[in-house]
Amino acid sequence: MESAFLFRNPHTLNTLRLQELYSLRMQRSREKMERDKTELHLSQFKRKLRVCVATCNRADYSKLAPIMFGIKAHSDEFELEVVVLGSHLIDDYGNTFRMIEQDDFGIDSKLHTIVRGEDEAAMVESVGLALVKLPDVLQRLRPDILIVHGDRFDALALATAAALMNIRILHLEGGEVSGTIDDSIRHAISKLAHYHACCTRMAEQHLIAMCEDHSRILLAGCPSYDKLLLTHHKDDYMDIIKSWLGDKVQDHDYIVALQHPVTTDIQHSIKIYGLMLDALLSFNKKTLILFPNIDAGSKEMVRVMRKKGIEQHPNFRAVKHIPFEQFIQLVCHAGCMIGNSSCGVREAGAFGTPVINLGTRQTGRETGENVLHVRDADTHNKIYHALELQFGKRYPCSKIYGDGSAVPRILKFLRSIDLDEPLQKTFCFPPVKESISQDIDHILETQSALAVDLGGTNLRVAIVCMRGKILKKYTENNPRTFEDRMDLILKMCKDAVQDAVSINCRILGVGVSTGGRVNPQEGVVLHSTKLIQEWSCVNLRTPISDALHLPVWVDNDGNCAALAEKKFGHGKGVENFVTVITGTGIGGGIIHHHELIHGSTFCAAELGHIMVSLEGPECSCGSRGCIEAYASGMALQREAKMLHDEDLLKVEGMDMKICEPITAAHLISAARMGNSKAAAVLHKASTALGVGIVNILHIVNPSLVVLSGVLGSFYQEPVQQVISQRALTSAQTIRVVTSHLEEPALLGAASMVLDYATRRTY
Repeated sequence: MESAFLFRNPHTLNTLRLQELYSLRMQRSREKMERDKTELHLSQFKRKLRVCVATCNRADYSKLAPIMFGIKAHSDEFELEVVVLGSHLIDDYGNTFRMIEQDDFGIDSKLHTIVRGEDEAAMVESVGLALVKLPDVLQRLRPDILIVHGDRFDALALATAAALMNIRILHLEGGEVSGTIDDSIRHAISKLAHYHACCTRMAEQHLIAMCEDHSRILLAGCPSYDKLLLTHHKDDYMDIIKSWLGDKVQDHDYIVALQHPVTTDIQHSIKIYGLMLDALLSFNKKTLILFPNIDAGSKEMVRVMRKKGIEQHPNFRAVKHIPFEQFIQLVCHAGCMIGNSSCGVREAGAFGTPVINLGTRQTGRETGENVLHVRDADTHNKIYHALELQFGKRYPCSKIYGDGSAVPRILKFLRSIDLDEPLQKTFCFPPVKESISQDIDHILETQSALAVDLGGTNLRVAIVCMRGKILKKYTENNPRTFEDRMDLILKMCKDAVQDAVSINCRILGVGVSTGGRVNPQEGVVLHSTKLIQEWSCVNLRTPISDALHLPVWVDNDGNCAALAEKKFGHGKGVENFVTVITGTGIGGGIIHHHELIHGSTFCAAELGHIMVSLEGPECSCGSRGCIEAYASGMALQREAKMLHDEDLLKVEGMDMKICEPITAAHLISAARMGNSKAAAVLHKASTALGVGIVNILHIVNPSLVVLSGVLGSFYQEPVQQVISQRALTSAQTIRVVTSHLEEPALLGAASMVLDYATRRTY
């Protein structure tokens, strides 16, 4: 009896339901608190990013050391691993690994990878030896990311090993051009690398041109600038200079020489080296000369130096290595730097030190005005004359390669790397001709979109294929009520989906073009035009998606027209253009940097409501003087009726039936047949539209204007004329073209589907 009473008593039943609901909410709240605690606990023990820095020689260590110090200073976020290889470990080149140890960095692995011989074969064998030894080291260290610098053959071995072992690579100083085999190695490393930290805007553009993903390129500047811009004004610089060149040397009264072999033309580079030494001997100034690097040809260059007695000459000090901090001081206060080292065109520019660049090794690099190139350094006199021109000068400091903030940018970039994103790198290839190769899916079915166009009069649905061809179209009168309209949309879409099967089409999604203001992110019509009743605050995406089980995209008809031009029309491949619809009303869309502009409240590109007069005719939006009030089909129809009512429209020879409704077409026909009143109305309309488009040109500066709609061909010539007369000089040459698309609204609706739904590989 008691249980029967409970089920008969609605008050008791409601109480039980409330208790159950309360218990459920409390349980969910406890579960959420437990999840939050777990997430907090995990965040406290988040694994550090293991960053392996591999350094091959004294030059790349000067670029990598500032980053290593930065990583070490943030030991709570990063775990630094150091691998040393290449000429660092060779006595003839100064055993420069010791300076890494002096900087208090623990070296996790030392790899002897250099095969002596200093010729082309030895370089190849050194790469091979490094590839044999690196896998064990990388497997033991298991870094999350490997930082590789520059363009040395050792670095190519590092990048190759890491790429094949699925280790992410950050490449420093990619995208630069120097003019030797270094270019090929540098660009090869860039293609293997997943991320890039480049030094100059031009290098960044080169990487983009090489099809690297722009989102993975950091314009950081050169890391060595972080150090040299802070330390080159040391008070003890004279002590450093005297320690290397003797007590009698003066500031700006000595030369720093550093010449490396050019591996693509070894004999010529040896000849230039000998001529440089002869010129320096004749010039008779204190000279600090550094041994060349370990590239093929270096042994012969050292032999030339010793044959000329440079190491014993009182004016010369020949050294294998100088610590970077001291080398900065020596370059900064030198009377001149000569040779073909990248230091001459990069670091020396920051001090305004005069530089003589010999041969072709650095001729492709960006330089400041301090660099004098002697590309054909084929005579002693030519080099000597260059010394006379450059020695003792001072130039404005150049910061082409950095501003001193590279390391913070690189650390921030490292923090942003998502280790969960796919390791396989992708390339951003430019548009190419579509492949004609066949695939089973293309044979069995045609990938298509369902396009819906909601106009003031008609409701249209079409099946549109990838090439923009309308395979089948359905047209009905647009119902006046919301319920009838939604029912008809769903019915027409369902019929189209069924018919698609019979014509072998695969529907990827539904695109809807509608008048009014649209939130495309939510698929909601926010406010309708007066032509479509009961069409505000309407969610189109949900009911269509639920009924068809397909993704749905919704946008304004003007924006759809712009998307149609972008994919199928004059806007294909154009970065910035504007589409203006000239039909019953005036609308349009703006494409900027290949993207459609919606605006903060989704009313961007309401081009018809740009005001061109303060006291113009009333517009449908409630304002006055809008372009639409002058140049739309409705506006022209209004003016035509007024002339007709005053019996001023018809002219001799004009075919007009008594019961025929007056339209804009009659106004245009009358003007063409010599009716001055009709011509004056059209001139005012064309001028208003032209002035409005001039305003658009001055705001967004597109490279193209596309006129769409039934009046587009009529307005094209007068609008172009208004632009040439009234636009700023730089905008007067912007072209105005007429759209050749017959169904821009349907094609634009379809393009939303085809552009988004086909981003995966079928």
